[in-house]
Amino acid sequence: MTRTFVPKRVFFTCGVGRDSEYLGSFEMALRAAKIECYNLVTVSSILPPKCRIIKREEGLADLEPGSVVFTVMSRIASNEPHRRISASVGVAIPENMEKQWGYFAEHHAFGDGKEKAGQYAEHLAYNMYQSITDKIPEKTLNITESAVVDEDGTWTTTIAAAVFLME
Repeated sequence: MTRTFVPKRVFFTCGVGRDSEYLGSFEMALRAAKIECYNLVTVSSILPPKCRIIKREEGLADLEPGSVVFTVMSRIASNEPHRRISASVGVAIPENMEKQWGYFAEHHAFGDGKEKAGQYAEHLAYNMYQSITDKIPEKTLNITESAVVDEDGTWTTTIAAAVFLME
C-alpha cells in the first residue's frame, strides 16, 4: 500500500461571513478564510505522523484554484439578531510527531465566545488523544472564529479549518 495520500503539511484558517442569504454568508466566510477557490472535502480528525504545521500563507501559496483540498472544518450559521456564534478546531499534538498521530476536534456553539470555544475544542482534542494513547499530548492549540449576528438578522457564518496539503 502506498502512502501517497497521507497529508504532509497542514495549516489553520478561519473567517466570518455576512450576507442576506445563508449560502452567501458561508461563501463570505470562506473568502475571509482565503479558501473560497478550492473544492473542499471535509474529513475526520487525525493529524498524521510527520505532518508539519505551517503558516497559512505558505500553504495557500502551494495551492491552485480548483484544487480538491481536504479539511477538518467547523462551521456554524445564524440569522437570529444578537446571537453569538463560534466555530473552532482544536488539535492535540503528540510528543513524537515522527511516529504518533494527533487528534483534531471540531466544535461549534451558540453563545460561547472565542476564548471559551477555543478552549473547549482543545479540551476535546486532548481527551480524544489521551483516551487512545493513555498519554498527555505535548501541546494543544486551536483556531477559532466568533461573531455576533447583526441587529437586522443578516445571515452570519463562522468557520474554522485545518487544511491539509498532500505534498
